[in-house]
Amino acid sequence: MSAQDEGRRWEQHRVHGDRLVAKVKELVHEGNVRRLVIRDDEGHVLIEAPLTIGVVGALVAPVWAAIGAIAALVAKCSIDVEREGPEEERPEHRDASDRLEALVEGD
Repeated sequence: MSAQDEGRRWEQHRVHGDRLVAKVKELVHEGNVRRLVIRDDEGHVLIEAPLTIGVVGALVAPVWAAIGAIAALVAKCSIDVEREGPEEERPEHRDASDRLEALVEGD
């Protein structure tokens, strides 16, 4: 692991297309998100969006528009999230994410 990768980790969340925008907003609001990768049910990358502290407001508007368009086109997708910081910071998030995944996969 390089020094640049130190302290970063990936999470994956599976959601229905109609919940995609809300889930992305929730993840971004939680903070420490460096990058989002949205994939279709077959694993193909639909959009990859780097999110840095300096990128806010009008610069994010095209990304939101693209995510909204993707949500209208896909039934199920996954959101890969790159975060900064140790995993121990958010143990309650993992429990909620696991429950959500179980619900999505149970359909």
